[in-house]
Parts: sequence; structure tokens; C-alpha cells
Amino acid sequence: MIEMRITGGLLAVATLAAATACSTSNQPAHAERPTAAVASPAAMASTRPTETPERLLQQALPNVKGKTFTSMIVDFPPNARAMPHRHGQAFVYAYVLEGTVRSQLEGKPVSTYHQGQNWVEQPGAHHVLTENASPTERARLLVVYVSNTGEKLKVDDPES
Repeated sequence: MIEMRITGGLLAVATLAAATACSTSNQPAHAERPTAAVASPAAMASTRPTETPERLLQQALPNVKGKTFTSMIVDFPPNARAMPHRHGQAFVYAYVLEGTVRSQLEGKPVSTYHQGQNWVEQPGAHHVLTENASPTERARLLVVYVSNTGEKLKVDDPES
């Protein structure tokens, strides 16, 4: 079942990447928009668990010189939260395979995504919140990057 979701997600990514290559829309797909505030980066450096990424595929795009396609499964244990971060100049697509994830990009409201929902992040976006919404169940994402070849895919903010 998860393999079918991953395959479906990868097919969606291929379609999405082609359709959004010139898009300027920053609107996420199918998101709830609560208005909860986000803790400061210093408060993020707590004892909460963090995410674990597992690379699935990394390959240079043969028809786009200087760009690389990378896919990962990112596992969030119960109550896990990622540090605020950026993905350089990568275009990012995230698909919720399991659980519920809260996400916020700088200047945008917090969004909650459930299994089967997805969002995109434009190049240069500052991801100020990514967390598993559940204190008891894990969450898993399929994350796909189209990045500059050789560029780091995730750079955590410096701790204050």
C-alpha cells in the first residue's frame, strides 16, 4: 500500500515539476490554515525528537543542465519537530504518506496536512515550522527536491 502511494507520489511529482516549472503560485494544495503562533528558533532547540531522512533516489536531470532530482522519505517520530531551515534554491514537493504534519513557511500561516495531502516550497523559502502533529503516532513524508547540482538540500538555521 505504501509502495503504491510512493509510486503515485512520484508520478504526481513528475507532473507537478513539469506543470510548475514556470509557476509563481505559492499556494499549497488541500491545506487547513489554523492561526497558531510558532515558537522562536531558540525555543525549537528543545529535547523534542527530530526527523530522520532516508534518500531514495538522487539523479542529475538529463534535460536540465545543472539540476538534480532527489527523493527522500522523511520520518517524524511522535512529537518530532525539525529545526527551522532552508532548502537553498531547491524547488520542494512534499507528500504526506502517513500521519499529520504541521508546516509553516516564513510570512505564511501554519498549515496542517494529513495523509494524502501535499504542498510545494518555492526556491529560497524559509521553513520555520515542520512538526508531527501527533504526540503518539509517527508521520512520514515523501519529499522531492529539484536542486542545483551539488547544493545542500537542507540547511538548519543557526541556533540563537
